[in-house]
Amino acid sequence: MFVPKSVVCLREGYSRSQFLNDLIAGVVVGVVALPLALAFAIASGVPPERGLYTAIVAGFLISALGGSRVQIGGPTGAFVVIVYGIVSKFGYDGLAVCTFLAGAALVVLGLARMGALIKFIPYPVVTGFTSGIAVIIFSGQIKDLLGLKMGKVPPDFLDKWVSYADHFESVSLPAVLVALGTLIVLIVWPRISRLVPGPFVAMIAATIVVKVFHLPVETIGSRFGGVPNTFPTPHLPSIPLEHFKELISPSLTVALLAAIESLLSAVVADGMIGSRHKSNMELVAQGVANLASPIFGGIPATGAIARTATNIRTGGRTPIAGMVHAATLLLILVFFGKWAAMVPLASLAAILVIVSYHMSEWRSFAGLLRAPKSDIVVLILTFALTVFVDLTVAVQVGIVVASLLFMKRMSDLTNIESITRELRDGGEDPGEITQSRRGKRIVGGREIPTGVEVYEVNGPFFFGAADKLKDVTSEIDRPPRVFILRMRNVPVMDATGVHALEQLAKRCAREGTTLILTEIAGQPLRTIIRAGKLELFGRRNLARDLDVALARAAELMA
Repeated sequence: MFVPKSVVCLREGYSRSQFLNDLIAGVVVGVVALPLALAFAIASGVPPERGLYTAIVAGFLISALGGSRVQIGGPTGAFVVIVYGIVSKFGYDGLAVCTFLAGAALVVLGLARMGALIKFIPYPVVTGFTSGIAVIIFSGQIKDLLGLKMGKVPPDFLDKWVSYADHFESVSLPAVLVALGTLIVLIVWPRISRLVPGPFVAMIAATIVVKVFHLPVETIGSRFGGVPNTFPTPHLPSIPLEHFKELISPSLTVALLAAIESLLSAVVADGMIGSRHKSNMELVAQGVANLASPIFGGIPATGAIARTATNIRTGGRTPIAGMVHAATLLLILVFFGKWAAMVPLASLAAILVIVSYHMSEWRSFAGLLRAPKSDIVVLILTFALTVFVDLTVAVQVGIVVASLLFMKRMSDLTNIESITRELRDGGEDPGEITQSRRGKRIVGGREIPTGVEVYEVNGPFFFGAADKLKDVTSEIDRPPRVFILRMRNVPVMDATGVHALEQLAKRCAREGTTLILTEIAGQPLRTIIRAGKLELFGRRNLARDLDVALARAAELMA
């Protein structure tokens, strides 16, 4: 389970032709990752080189230690919102500590074999915060897209647009033209060639145009200074203890986003190449990568779906391609890093506009608006909280609300009904219920003595449905001599269900009623035994089927 796919692939045998395919794919993906790494770092509120450091360090470790054959890791758009908020409040050192905590959490999740549990995150929650992130990324690019002359962009969504409106008269025509040209290249280039990545072509073309025609647009160099062409020395961040507690919640959000994004990317990759990833090993690799990234000046990283798909389309089939991608970025940093300062910010903003469009999943969002009302509530709530409040709050509230609505639906499926009047056993017709001359009821061929009530629980008997037992039994006009509770259709029961049965037993004892439980399935019976409540009901009052229960009732009545 915890053997990396890189080791598995080498054990299977690694041919020269596959190495050449992985080499080409790694170089292509490295070129694709270059503008994205720069753009995601800038959008996150950190210098552009930190995006490159992340793609190099985390990208190498995710491929080397991961549970997927073709996963490509690095900075992604999913982190832009949360990273920007952390940096604005705590600075880079706070982000580094947050990333480190998230990495540790991911390692623990992987070692605890929790990889399979990530799939239980509701789809409306994932779509809601993903679409919300896309909207925020887009709104964060307006300044550079239009070349607005303004100070730092406010972090709040509404404040952003108010500030844009206040500075709209400062729109720069050269910046707009550069952004528009970049968008045209990004849209048209895939129809010309898919071997050379469109974002790289658009960035290089925009840089050349700006340099040749001396266009007055803001570049990486004019805002951030030169981009270092050396790799940073390891450094452990420090942050005051009082801020450490405040970083726990956002660090858990980073860990959750990294887990969801990486495993989703791995699942997509499995479908494209017909393989299966190791989810727990993937989480461990993501954790190690996020532990190492801040030590080398990086930001949070996870699996990137678009880069992983590019890797597959260009022939990458083993983790070697991902490691080559990291090495390619390292060579670019060392030999061409100083030239990155010439890249116009309007071009990077246009690239992120396209990224946000693809990330928005607007078709999925629109499709979910035709889903059940509870799913629509979760979708809209998560989306609105992501855009207008905070991503951390959105994820937490979305999951909690989705869980509550799920429990409500499950409790609605559980019903408790009297079958003394309407016993359906093996397709019996309720019309067979008759009244005998001696005052006894004949139900489906069974004789139900007067003074005996038979009720049945259908569905999971957990805390969401336990109160129904009290509500239903309170409707009985007067206490019966014997109360039979049939539980053949109860697959699971929790502690609240046991407590409800215990309260029923005590109530029956006070009213002089004998409680008989019949047809208890394995899990509910084990739960009763573990709770130490078996003797409360009495072993003679636990019947294996309804006939035995009725015989016991007849004995008691006699």
